[in-house]
Amino acid sequence: MPAYPGDRSREISAALGALPAGTPVSEVARRLLDLFTSGSIEPGERLPPERQLAATLEVGRSAVREALAALEILGIVQVRPGSGTYLRGNASELLPQTLRWGLLIGERNTADLLELRSGLEIYVARLAAARAEASDLQAIQTSLDRMRQSVGTLKAFAKADLDFHDALARTADNHMLVDLLHVVRSLLQVYADRAVHDEAAANIAIDEHDAVFRALERGDEDGAASAMAVHMATASARVAAEAAH
Repeated sequence: MPAYPGDRSREISAALGALPAGTPVSEVARRLLDLFTSGSIEPGERLPPERQLAATLEVGRSAVREALAALEILGIVQVRPGSGTYLRGNASELLPQTLRWGLLIGERNTADLLELRSGLEIYVARLAAARAEASDLQAIQTSLDRMRQSVGTLKAFAKADLDFHDALARTADNHMLVDLLHVVRSLLQVYADRAVHDEAAANIAIDEHDAVFRALERGDEDGAASAMAVHMATASARVAAEAAH
């Protein structure tokens, strides 16, 4: 690809450095992400061509191509046929995608994920108690009512349970928290969908969700956080037991 006025391909490539032999595609993507979130590249700036990136990183062009394809799916770069690959946003705008990528390609440590989810959910409950308006409380109560109505149908119960937590996260009004929680829940979903096996467990979950909701109604931030901590302890124990099977 020919150079154009202001082309910084060589400067950008030089900032990357070489990777060890046999480096997997995920690490190529990580190295590119580190550069993209460093603030040294402006949004909309064209990146060096694949062959130049491959030469600098000392990896095959196919590894660079796959890494860029993954980053395009995440919305971090944009590939324009016949023109090149361009950075979509600035460092702060790329952070949610970077968090998502890091979690998705990292080691799936269920215990770590459960701890992370618990901490996030407890904080969300605290924020929601401080920020909930009447319409938010109505949405959360609707999900709670659906949980009560679907105790005998565990698939519908799991969906209502998830909707309760989603409504709670929206009420917290922190988009980064919502984004990160969505990723963690997605990684745990394979276990979470099967974690409630019977009506007794479902009724315990309902009581725990109800305690969170009552604290939200009172605007009790400490109470909401404490109630969510109790629920997360129960839920995490169920998921951990499921994951161990």
